[in-house]
Amino acid sequence: MNKSPSAAQYQQLEQRLSSQIDAERIITQQAKRLAYGTDASFYRLVPKIVLRLNSLQEVIFAIESCAALGIHFTFRAAGTSLSGQAVSDSVLITLTDDWRGHQILDDGHKILLQPGVIGSDANKYLAPYQRKIGPDPASINSCKIGGIAANNSSGMCCGTAQNSYHTVDSMKVVFADGFVLDTRDEASVTRFKQHKPQLVAGLQALCAETLANTELSERIRHKYRLKNTTGYALNALVDFSDPIEVLEHLMIGSEGTLGFIAEITYNTVIEHSHKASALLVFADIEQASQAVTKLSHTPVAAVEMMDGRAMRSVADQKGMPAFIANLDLEAASLLIETHASDDATLQAQCDQILAALSDYQILESVPFTSDNRMVATLWGIRKGMFPAVGAVREVGTTVIIEDVAFPVEYLASGVRDLQTLFDKYHYSEAIIFGHALEGNLHFVFTQGFESQQEIDRYGAFMDEVADLVAVKYQGSLKAEHGTGRNMAPYVELEWGKDGYALMQKIKALFDPHGLLNPGVIINDDPHSHISHLKPMPAADDLVNRCIECGFCEPVCPSRTLSLSPRQRIVLYRELQRRRAAGEEVEASELAKVFEYQGMDTCAATGLCAERCPVGINTGDLVKKLRSAKYEKFTPIARWTADHFATTTALARTGLKANQLATNTLGAKTVAGLSNGLRRLTKGKTPLWIPEMPQANTHPLERAAYNLPQREKKVVYVPSCASRNMGQQQDAQDQRPLTEVILSLLNKAGYEVILPDALSELCCGMPYDSKGMSELASSKAQQLEQAIWQASRQGEYPVLMDTSPCAKRSIEQFTQPLEVLEPAGFVSKYLLDHLAITPKDETVMLHITCSARRLGLENAMLALAKACASEVVVPEHIQCCGWAGDKGFTTPELNAAAVKPLREQVPEHCTRGFSNSRTCEIGLSHHSGIPYQSILYLVDEVARPLVN
Repeated sequence: MNKSPSAAQYQQLEQRLSSQIDAERIITQQAKRLAYGTDASFYRLVPKIVLRLNSLQEVIFAIESCAALGIHFTFRAAGTSLSGQAVSDSVLITLTDDWRGHQILDDGHKILLQPGVIGSDANKYLAPYQRKIGPDPASINSCKIGGIAANNSSGMCCGTAQNSYHTVDSMKVVFADGFVLDTRDEASVTRFKQHKPQLVAGLQALCAETLANTELSERIRHKYRLKNTTGYALNALVDFSDPIEVLEHLMIGSEGTLGFIAEITYNTVIEHSHKASALLVFADIEQASQAVTKLSHTPVAAVEMMDGRAMRSVADQKGMPAFIANLDLEAASLLIETHASDDATLQAQCDQILAALSDYQILESVPFTSDNRMVATLWGIRKGMFPAVGAVREVGTTVIIEDVAFPVEYLASGVRDLQTLFDKYHYSEAIIFGHALEGNLHFVFTQGFESQQEIDRYGAFMDEVADLVAVKYQGSLKAEHGTGRNMAPYVELEWGKDGYALMQKIKALFDPHGLLNPGVIINDDPHSHISHLKPMPAADDLVNRCIECGFCEPVCPSRTLSLSPRQRIVLYRELQRRRAAGEEVEASELAKVFEYQGMDTCAATGLCAERCPVGINTGDLVKKLRSAKYEKFTPIARWTADHFATTTALARTGLKANQLATNTLGAKTVAGLSNGLRRLTKGKTPLWIPEMPQANTHPLERAAYNLPQREKKVVYVPSCASRNMGQQQDAQDQRPLTEVILSLLNKAGYEVILPDALSELCCGMPYDSKGMSELASSKAQQLEQAIWQASRQGEYPVLMDTSPCAKRSIEQFTQPLEVLEPAGFVSKYLLDHLAITPKDETVMLHITCSARRLGLENAMLALAKACASEVVVPEHIQCCGWAGDKGFTTPELNAAAVKPLREQVPEHCTRGFSNSRTCEIGLSHHSGIPYQSILYLVDEVARPLVN
């Protein structure tokens, strides 16, 4: 490894980079470097510079700049990797959201992807063609194509035949000196051969050398019968002779140590439309392993093995089959899935699989099923095992998941030997599960690194694991998680001197100056796997279980503006560590940074909890911290809560004043005055935008009273936002939402009941978002009591016209009330009583974060499709980031969250729909078209059903 660059060299690099890269995307602030530099592994290196690059030209420029100064650099995609391959103490190169390009080729049989595309998005693009990419890692909803290819990730159904190595068609590569090769382009290949003759000749020589070494060639072929990602893909040297094909396949699994994959084209695989799953329990691991051998000759797509401890770890989770709690630790389970193109074939395959196991005693089972809910439950068992260990670990420890492969014929004895090592080194919580068809096992355990004794225990344990897997059983130390830093000291043990020497030659050929991700795969430090270990100090019970996996990041609305949930937790842990260590000055500095980065710009929507393996809602922590920040405003907040009707009346008066001023002075003048004041007050006054709503002057209570009395009744609870806010001035339908809802309910034949003292009611969300939990709870209780009375103790359903209020009420209420937001209520109670004539129109649909958390994504989409001929749900917007009042007070959060919106609005589309009045303000502003409640669309196309 090269000598560490000096501070002066990094300063030179920063100056050079700033000539072509925007300053805000060159991150040098210590706190943000720490946050951005953390990945899912248990290693901690803090980069000197973090780059957020938005184009190939910027990547080339950054590489050339680093090379000119001899500064090493590391590429990172999503940072979900587990083995330390995406951390750096030098320059960390990450990508902006501009790297999400894709192109469907050959009618879906190929797909071209940029490295920033999330794996599940690639499959979404391929779904209409009934195709998918081959790799299917468990992190596919978060990890990106760049990482999938660079780590040769596989997964539950992928096996060895469908991983990136076997499905890559072509790629675009940037080398260590900035030279670009596009293997799809013949002209690019010709230029490469002309400009890189030494690399071409070197690859040819390595192929010849490998084939001439018969023993090594046979070792390579043996190793790749298994899943194997330990070291470089040496099979490329025996599988191919063309240097371009060899290069492509060496890049797969190279973990950013040979070059940057700027684009990759995959040969896709069939996505079968018919699937069935079954769970079978055997008496012990030996019987389960023998069954795996039988199953390998049947049409199974996946066979997941789980040992007794693994099953025990999820026994108390919701929805688990009852028998799991009664299994002993000797039992072993197989989760089986089979795929087919039609029902008849699927059933025949299920019968064939069970027939193959007829000689085995199956203690318990969930028979083959295609029921989506049951299938999700079964796979939830498997997917819940890693977080199950993480959820019960001691504070200060980390969760380690290792990933090995045994020859299938030695699977049972391999498992037994691993269990013996767990006992020897006192890892009593360790569990084993994995992809049994390939002999690929994951084992999960908890480990602390705060004492040398604990570090030594882990080091000795890994030494024995390496000897067991690589020597005794001639298996793979890394089957699919990548070598990284964690297995780098053991690469030579697994591959022998000849194999390791070959890998060193590959590294030197591609990266002669050792600048690309040093220390990963090739590392001459025998202790690299127990160096630079990540501290996991106690921070708060709300987030202590965080394993920093990054699964939360794709759905976070602030991730491109400030921090993601993972990064917030990283900084908060460091802040608490500094305070505990008495580092007051350092803690004070970090606290100032965290106030904006961590607290002010968090939407606190809780979407992160939906993606988190251990269910952490980082927003709960943020609201707890805000309670201290806003404590001085509690008396004012309490007054507003006690005088809510007056408070909302004042808000409505403000909207009327704004409307009058806009009509009198003009929008441009009002914007100048209002936003000029905001600049003078340094952001302490609200932002003014043209989409500010008019006041709602609809006489709701009188209008509801005048509706006819009917047998069907509903309690309608308009949110404080919809009670006060009308529509923006250019909206097609100028009726307030309250008027629209009465119209729709009347068409469906419902009598409308309003709670008493409606103007005093609120679900408490405005207070909850500021961390004022006591006031928030008080308002929720007041609302619940009013609804309980209005609904005749839960006899009538309750319609809340905005999804955030409905979600909070559902979570807070204690009485048996049926509370629904607009899409859910219409779907359940109104559609059967309405005649719907859909509009021949393209409309935009925003599915709010609260609707997503309520599980109503499909219901909203189905409702919109029933009302319009084409519905566009924009990509990469899980939450609009309006977050109550933050659209006015912290408008940059809303702007960042919906940045991809405007470009996705079709030219002929003139309006959008959602189910939250405040969200619709920001959506309108940033899309260029008015957004309204989806109930406007339903009312427009609905007529009373004539019996």
